[in-house]
Amino acid sequence: VSVLSSGAGGWSPLVSDRYQWLEVDLGRRTQITAVATQGRYGSSDWLTGYLLMFSDTGHNWRQHRQEDSLGAFPGNSNADTVVQYKLEQAVIARYLRLIPLDWNPTGRIGLRLEIYGCRYTSDVANFDSSSSLIIRLGVRPSRTTMEVISLKFKTLKNSGTLLHAVGQRDHSLTLVLQKGRLSSSSGQLLVSVGSLLDDQHWHHVKLERLSTHLNLTVDKNTQQVHTPAELSHWDIHQVHITLMASVQSHGLQKPILSNKNFHGCLENLLYNDLNLINLAKQNNHQVTGNVTFSCAEPVSVAVTFAHSQSFLQLPGLMSWSSGVFVIALEFRTWNKLGLLLTFDLPQIESTVWLYLNEARLRLRVNKVGRAPLELSAGSGLNDGQWHLVEMNSRQDRLSITVDKDEGATAHTSIPLPLTAESKLFFGGCPVQQSSQECRNPFNMFQGCVRLLTLDGQTVDLIKVQQRLLGNYSHLQIDMCGIIDRCSPSHCEHGGRCTQSWSTFHCNCSTSGYRGATCHSSTYEQSCEAYKHKGNTSGHYYIDVDGSGPIKPQLVYCNMTGKPPTHSDLTRVHSSPESTRHSAHFDYASEEEQLAAVISQSEHCEQELSYHCRRSRLLNAPEGAPFSWWVGGPDRGQVQTYWGGAQPGSHQCHCGLQDSCLDSNYFCNCDADYDEANDSGLLTHKESLPVRSLVVGDIQRPGSEAAYRVGPLRCHGDKNFWNAAFFDRETSYLHFPTFHGELNADISFLFKTTSSSGVFLENLGIKDFIRIELTSSEVVFSFDVGNGPLEVRVETSIPLNDNRWHSVRAERNVKEALLRVDEFPATTKGAPADGHIHLQLNSQLFIGGTASRQKGFLGCIRSLQLNGITLDLEERAKITPGVRPGCPGHCSSYSYLCQNQGLCAEKAKGFSCDCGQSAYTGAFCHKEVSANFKSTVSVTYVLKDPYEVSMNSSAWPSSIYSDMTLRGENISLSFRTLQSPALLLYVNSIYREFLALLINKHGENMQIYKLHSGRDVEVLSSRVMNLADGRLHTVNIRRLADTVFVQVNTHAINYSHCVRLNTTKSDELDAELAGLASLGFTGCLSAVRFNSISPLKAALMHSGSPVTVTGPLVQSSCGSSSPAKPYTAETTHSLSGARMDPGQPLVNAMRSDSALIGGEAIHPSNNRNISLKYHNQNLFFEDVICTVCLVKGLSAFFQNSKFTFLCDNT
Repeated sequence: VSVLSSGAGGWSPLVSDRYQWLEVDLGRRTQITAVATQGRYGSSDWLTGYLLMFSDTGHNWRQHRQEDSLGAFPGNSNADTVVQYKLEQAVIARYLRLIPLDWNPTGRIGLRLEIYGCRYTSDVANFDSSSSLIIRLGVRPSRTTMEVISLKFKTLKNSGTLLHAVGQRDHSLTLVLQKGRLSSSSGQLLVSVGSLLDDQHWHHVKLERLSTHLNLTVDKNTQQVHTPAELSHWDIHQVHITLMASVQSHGLQKPILSNKNFHGCLENLLYNDLNLINLAKQNNHQVTGNVTFSCAEPVSVAVTFAHSQSFLQLPGLMSWSSGVFVIALEFRTWNKLGLLLTFDLPQIESTVWLYLNEARLRLRVNKVGRAPLELSAGSGLNDGQWHLVEMNSRQDRLSITVDKDEGATAHTSIPLPLTAESKLFFGGCPVQQSSQECRNPFNMFQGCVRLLTLDGQTVDLIKVQQRLLGNYSHLQIDMCGIIDRCSPSHCEHGGRCTQSWSTFHCNCSTSGYRGATCHSSTYEQSCEAYKHKGNTSGHYYIDVDGSGPIKPQLVYCNMTGKPPTHSDLTRVHSSPESTRHSAHFDYASEEEQLAAVISQSEHCEQELSYHCRRSRLLNAPEGAPFSWWVGGPDRGQVQTYWGGAQPGSHQCHCGLQDSCLDSNYFCNCDADYDEANDSGLLTHKESLPVRSLVVGDIQRPGSEAAYRVGPLRCHGDKNFWNAAFFDRETSYLHFPTFHGELNADISFLFKTTSSSGVFLENLGIKDFIRIELTSSEVVFSFDVGNGPLEVRVETSIPLNDNRWHSVRAERNVKEALLRVDEFPATTKGAPADGHIHLQLNSQLFIGGTASRQKGFLGCIRSLQLNGITLDLEERAKITPGVRPGCPGHCSSYSYLCQNQGLCAEKAKGFSCDCGQSAYTGAFCHKEVSANFKSTVSVTYVLKDPYEVSMNSSAWPSSIYSDMTLRGENISLSFRTLQSPALLLYVNSIYREFLALLINKHGENMQIYKLHSGRDVEVLSSRVMNLADGRLHTVNIRRLADTVFVQVNTHAINYSHCVRLNTTKSDELDAELAGLASLGFTGCLSAVRFNSISPLKAALMHSGSPVTVTGPLVQSSCGSSSPAKPYTAETTHSLSGARMDPGQPLVNAMRSDSALIGGEAIHPSNNRNISLKYHNQNLFFEDVICTVCLVKGLSAFFQNSKFTFLCDNT
C-alpha cells in the first residue's frame, strides 16, 4: 500500500496536534513487515516522531512497541528523504493507524506513507458457551524426540480451558487460561506464563515436549520445566476444546485449574504438523463438534488514563433529578492509589470522591460543617485484572459494589442529588479547571476503563473521541495501554516483582542477591575473597559465578592453612553372602555448584584411604581390581587408582614412590598381609569428587577392610589473582564481544601511578560501554540508544597511589550503578520508556581502546563480566606491551596482618608472617594462650650475638633483641583469681630489673630499677579488681625516661612516679623472688617482649630455645582478648634520670632474663640458666645474684617462705 509520491500531495490534517491520526484499511488481515515515511511534497511539513497502532476490527487498537517498552518511532528530518523502519517481528492486522507525536516546528503535520507486507491466511474457529470440538487422532507414527502443540488465541475472558489433550494411557495435558495467565497442567500445575492475555488480541502459544524438558512459550516469553515421567511420550489420541461437562461425560480426567469454558477464537491449531482446525473444516470423521470457522469480534471500547493530566468529563443525564442514579464501570490498574470519579453537589455543599486507596475501593462524601462520610469495599484491586465497580444511589440508600457477587458491598443512608447540570470527572481533574468544579486531593488514576454506563446506558466513547460528547485530555481512546512490566520479569535469581503503572520493583530480600533487578550477589565468590577482606575461618556462603545462574552454597572456609583432622573409618567385615560392599556419597552442594568450585580453585583434594587385613585392593599390576571408585563431573567415571597416585596408573601412593611393603605389588594391601593400608590424597580435579566406592575381596574368612573418604577440599581462587600489567599506553588486551543486553555487571581491581586511562571499552553501531579513570574519579559511560549516560564516583583519596582499588559497575533496565572501593555508590535511573537493549558488536578492549589512545598504565586484576572471569594472564602472554601477573600486593593488603605480623609478597597474593607476633593465624589474629599452674615453668634461653653468628642453625635472629635496650614494648593478656601474683619479671646481670605484678589488693603495679646506682621506681596504675577471673590486657611501652601504660580500656591519669629513697635496696629482690616461688595460676595470652613471643615459642615451635617443665597445654582461655589494641594510654615520667658517664644509651635496661608468670626468659651470659621449683623453694643455679630491697613493699609479699641460693654465696 503506497501513498508515497514523487509528485505533489501527501496527508496534512487541518489541525496539527497529537489527537490526529491517519488510518489505513488493508481490506483483510495482512502480514505487515515494514513502514516507510516521507514528508509532504515541496513543503516544510514532516513528522519527526510517531506511534503505530494495529487492529483487526478498527477498534481495540494495540500499540506496537520496540524492545517491549519503546513506543515512539523516529520520523523524518526533511520532506523528501524516505525513512523506512522494518518491524522486528511481523504484525498480523487489517488496520494500521499512525499517530503523529512531533513534527517540524517551522511547519505542520505532513506525511506520505508506504506499508510493506504480504498476504496472510489462517484457519480460525470461534468458541462460545455452547461450542465444543473433539479431534480423535489416528494411529500414531513412530515416537519422536520432540512433540509440539501450537496455536493462537484471543479472548475477552480471563479464564477458561483452551485445550485438553488425552493420551492412550489416560494421561492428560491441559492448557488453561486463569486470570489472564496461561498454565499447563498434567494432574498438577507444571508451568504458568504470560499476563493480561484477556485483551482480545491474538497471542501465540507453543508447547514443546523435548526429551527431558517441557517448554511453554506465550508470545516471546518461554518457561521451561522438567518433563514428568508420565509425559515422556505423550501418545496423544484425543484433543478436546469442549465443555467441561463434555469432558466428564467422555470419562476424561478433569483439568485441575479451571472449570470454565473457553470463550474466544483459536487460530492455526497444530499438533506437530497436523492442522486440527483444518481437519474440522473438512468434516473429517476424526472430528466432532459445533464451532463456526470465523472469529466473532465483540466491540468493547476502552480508554487509557496514562498521563498526569489525563481526565474524562461527562455531563449528567436528563433523567437525573431525584437523586436516584447508577454509575458503573470496569477498570484495571497496577496502582494502589488513584481517583476514579468525582463530582460536586452544590445544592447540599458536598463533594463526592470514588477512589482507590491501598488497593481498596473507597467512597468519601465531604459536606461543609460535617465529618466526612466514608465507605470502602474490595481489596487487592491493583492486580491488573478487570474489576466492576457500581455506585448506586437511592433515596434511602447509597452503596458501592465491587465485582458483584465476587466483591464486597458497603451501604449508607445519605442520598446524592445528581442532576443533568452535574459534571462527572473520571480519572482526574483538568489542569485549568476551577477548583469549584473539580478537586482531586488524591493521586490521579493510571489504568484502563471500559463499559462505562450511566443508569445502564453505555457511554459512547467514540463520540467522546470525536469531541461530540463531554471533554477529555491526554486519553488513549479505543485501546487499553496497560503493560505488565513483571511478565516476563526482569527480576533475577528468584527476586519477586511488583509494579505500578510506570515502573516495577524487585524484592530481593530472600534471594541472596541485590540491586534494582536482584542481579548482583551479596556473597563473595570464594573463600580467598573472604580471606582478603579480613574474615577468619568459619562457614560462609560463596557464589562462584557472581551474578550468574549458579546458586550460592554454604561452605566452610579454612583460613589458617592447617591440615584438617581425619574423619572416622568405615569398617567392612567379611561376609560369605556378599562379594562386594558399595557406598554412595552425596554432597550438600548441587552438581553445577560442585563443578564450578572445582573449576575455579587452584587445587582440590580428597582423602581416600584403605585399611586392610587380608583384603586386596587394586590387584595390580596384572589382575582385575577388587575395589574401585567413581569420580568426576555428572555421574563420574570408574577410577582404578588410589589416593596419592596418578589417574590411569592402576597404582597406590606407595607404588608411585617405590615404597610398597612388597615390591612385587603397586599397593600395600595387594600383598595380602595381616595388616596394611593404602592412603593418600586424590588431587586430579577432573576425577573429583568421589561419588561412590566399591570394596571387594571381603568374602574370604578373616578378610576385613576399612575405608575413609574425606570431604572435598579446594584451595585458592585462580580468578582472584588473575592479573595483567600494562606498560604502554598503546597496548591493550582484546576479547570477544561482551553480551550484556539487559543486565551487565563489570568488576575488577586496579592499581596505577597514572592519573587517567581507559580500563575497558566495547563498541556497537551506536551503542557503547566504557569505564575509565580520570584524575580522582572513575567514570562509567554507556549508550543503549537513548543518548550517552555517565555515572561518576569521585573519591576523597587519590586513585593513582599504586594501591589496589576496586571498581564495580552495573547497568540494567532500571538503573546504572558505579561503586569504587567503599565509597558511596552513584546511581542514575533509566528512562521509563526508552531503549533497554545494549547492542555491541566490536571486540572488547581491556586497558585501552581501538584507537590506541588514552590507554591505561598499571595493573588490572580479577576482571569479571556478568560473573565470568576473563583470563588476563593467558592473553597477556601473547600480547606485546602487556605482562601477565602483577606484584606488589602488600602495598594494599598489609593492613590485614595484625599484631606485628609482617606482610610477605607471593607470586599470586601475599601471606602474613607471624614470626615476630605473639599471635598466629592467617592474619596473625589468633591469640596464643595457655593455662598455668604453679608447677609449670618455661625456660627461654637467649644467645649472645656472637654466639648466633657462630651457629648457623640457631633460632632465627628476629627473636634476639639488643642486650642493651633504651626501651621496651611489653604486652600480654591474663585472667586469674590469684592475688598477689607476679605477671612479668625482667632482670639483668647489671642489677637492673622490671616487674609487672598484681598486689594483694588486686591492683596493677609496675616496678622499675633501671640502674644499679638508682633507687626503685614504683608505678601504680590503681586499676582495681584485676584478680577477678576476667580477661585483662596490659600494654607497656618505655622509651628512655617515659613509660606508657594501658590497662584494658580505662583512661588513667597518674602523677609522676615516687622515688623511694628510704628503703633498703636489698629487700625488694627477695620479696619478688618469694612471690615468684608461688608460681602463677591462671591464663596468659599473647605474651610479647619486644620481638620475642615466649609463650608462642613454647607452644608452637619445637626446637626453639625453650624448655618446658610441667604440662603446658595450649587453650583458648584468652579468646576474648581484643584483636586491636586499646587507644587509652597513660604517660609517666621517671624521676631522677641519671646515668653513668660510660653508659652508651640513656636510661638503658640490659635485658638479660625475664620471668613471666610461670615462664622464664633468660639470656646466656656464657652460662646455662634455668629456673626450678622444688618444695616451694626457688633455686637459681649458676646465676650472678643481684639484691635490692624496698621495705615499703614487704607488705605485698608477707607470709612467703623461700630460700634464695646463689653461686657459692
